[in-house]
Formats: sequence, C-alpha cells, structure tokens
Amino acid sequence: MTPFDQLVAQAVEAFASRFGRPPRFGAAAPGRVNLIGEHTDYNNGFVLPMAIDRWAIVVADLTPANNSTLWAIDLDQTVQCDFAGRRSPIAGSFANYLLGIVDQFAKRGASIPNLDLALTSTVPSGAGLASSAAIEVATATLLEGVVDVRLDPIEKALLCQRAEHTFPGTPCGIMDMFIATLAQPNHALLIDCQSNTAEPISLPPADCVTVLIANTNVHHDLAASAYAARRESCRNAAAKLGLTTLREAAATLGTRPTFSGRGLTDRESRCAEHVVCENERVLSAAAALGSGDLETFGELMFDSHASLRDLYDVSCPELDLLVEVAAQLRSDGSLFGARMTGGGFGGCAVLLCRADAVTTVSDALAHGFSSRFTHPATLFTVAAVGASGAFSL
Repeated sequence: MTPFDQLVAQAVEAFASRFGRPPRFGAAAPGRVNLIGEHTDYNNGFVLPMAIDRWAIVVADLTPANNSTLWAIDLDQTVQCDFAGRRSPIAGSFANYLLGIVDQFAKRGASIPNLDLALTSTVPSGAGLASSAAIEVATATLLEGVVDVRLDPIEKALLCQRAEHTFPGTPCGIMDMFIATLAQPNHALLIDCQSNTAEPISLPPADCVTVLIANTNVHHDLAASAYAARRESCRNAAAKLGLTTLREAAATLGTRPTFSGRGLTDRESRCAEHVVCENERVLSAAAALGSGDLETFGELMFDSHASLRDLYDVSCPELDLLVEVAAQLRSDGSLFGARMTGGGFGGCAVLLCRADAVTTVSDALAHGFSSRFTHPATLFTVAAVGASGAFSL
C-alpha cells in the first residue's frame, strides 16, 4: 500500500469510527513547493512550482441532520454549521477553508446538502507549502461529486482563490490553486499568472536529482502577516508607474529597472525591483531546467533568495541560515541551488540536491541549524505528483 493509499484508508477508518458509517465521497489535492518565482503571482507574473507528495484528504457522506459536521482529524476539532444557511467566516477556524468553498459553489447556484465531513492532511501547516490551497481544492473536488458537476481545472482554481480571499481572508495569487488542479507527475509547471496558462517543464530523473525541503518550523500566517502589506506596496508602485500591475514594468522600464525619481517610496521601489527581476529569473530558470542546465538553475535559486531577503524583506534568520549552509555545500557539488519558498516570514527552504548527496546535505543543514537555533529544522524529500482528484470509496 502506498503512503497515499494509507492516508486515504486512515481517513476512511477515522470517519467510520466517528460517524458510524463509511464515507460515500472522497477527494485529495497535493501541496506544492515553488521552485522559483515568489510574490510574482499576484503581480500577474511567472512562477515555477511543482505539486508534492503531501496531501489534503477529505471524505464525506450525506447526513439527515439539519447541520453539517466538519471534523479536522489531525486537530481533533469539530465545527457544526448549516450549509444551506447563512455562511460567514469563523474567526481562527480550520472550517473557513471548507466553508469558503461551499459559499462559492452556492454562488454558482449549486444546492449543497448538509454533510458529515472529515479532513486530514500531510501538508505542513504554515510552512509555505500551500496547505490551505490543498484543503480548498480537495473540498472543491469533493463537492463536484456531491452535486454532480465538473469544473474546468482553471475555473476550479479561480473558485478556490476567491474562497481564500473571502473566508480565510488571505489576498493570495493563483499559483497554489493552479498547481493543485493542473500538476503533472514528474514535472514542474511554468505558470503565466496573467493569461492563466501553463507549460509543463520536465524535471530531472529522481535517481539523479532530489528536491529537499527544510522546514524552519517558524510558523507563518499570511492572513495576519506583512504579506498583505507587500501586496499593497506592489499595487501602489504599479499605480505610480502608470501600470495596471508590475508585470508590465519590464516592457516599460526593462528587466533591470531603476525606480529613483519616479515617486515611489523605498519599500515600493524595492518590491517593484524584486518582482521585475524575479519574473526574468523564472523564465531563465524554466529554460535552464528544460535544457538540463542545473548549474544555472541553482544559481538563479540563490539569486532569488537574495532578492527576497534584501529587496522584498520576507526572509528570516532561520531561512537565511539554511541557504548559507547550502551555499557552502554547493562548492563540493552536493547541491545545485537553494532558496526560501512560499510567502516567507518563516516556513521552508527548498534545495535542489544530487540524489546521492541527500544524506550529506541533510546532515549539514541539521547540524548548522541546531548550532544557532534551539529548535530543530525538519528535513524531508518530495516527489513531483499530479493534480487533485476524487477517489472511489
């Protein structure tokens, strides 16, 4: 039995134990790691994520009760609500990721019956690996089965993005939902967040290259962090430059722009410079990955981290330490590149390692981290998987 099958079986067993009957509906969606292209998606730019073999699983059955029961297995928390009644966010509750999807389906005219529903996930929460999007896309996929509709993958991703904006209240871009609905096994996805189009980019064979995740275990909450402030800085910068979004800045100002004398604040100028240069890095990185030039790809990863640290100001000491250790290891050929991934302010670093050097790299990262911080980093490898889907029960 695969780890995915084990997770599904555990969710089904837990549901049956809690509700006294097996679930009738089930769906899953993967987390993701963004290889390069940070804080560009909500600026209509380019990103290069891959879906990872960490999953959100939802299982459910119709209930004759007047309320739905939503159970987060891992948290052992329960929320009861009426899907047909008034839907509004519940402060600080996991249920917002589910209720937002129900609300979006209702706004499309779907009549959602009350359900008993159980949720479990192996995507670390608050780590920059899109745990919320995985829950939302899995829930949307489950509701497709419940109400017997089929959404276009892009339509589903946009629905989930609207749900994230309105219920958890995070003004996220489209990347996380897009990769969860369109990912292909053994590929990254070059996403154009302006046209909502994507190109799969083949990854190197797993026996040659491994993607390693280093979780700082510094939890971030994008809805309450400086994420919204950075987004506002980008919006203000674009407006002062006479642009709709910073995606257009490269065509106007070039790919290595200067913003002095244009009326931008220091924060706006640095955010704009990062976005313009990061978009260029993503396109160069996708070309390098497609041609097998992993040295160039790795160099662009390090450059991306420096920009996120120095210009966008969303890194933290724990992430910087991990990338510093990785830079030292690069000289002996153990790895190609490293950078923070996700929104920042904590979370994870992603490293592209030689497959035969993963243990060496992991040991060095763990030792370096523990020498400076009192809590450990969590290290694990990931594989590129396909998109979300319903499963038979």
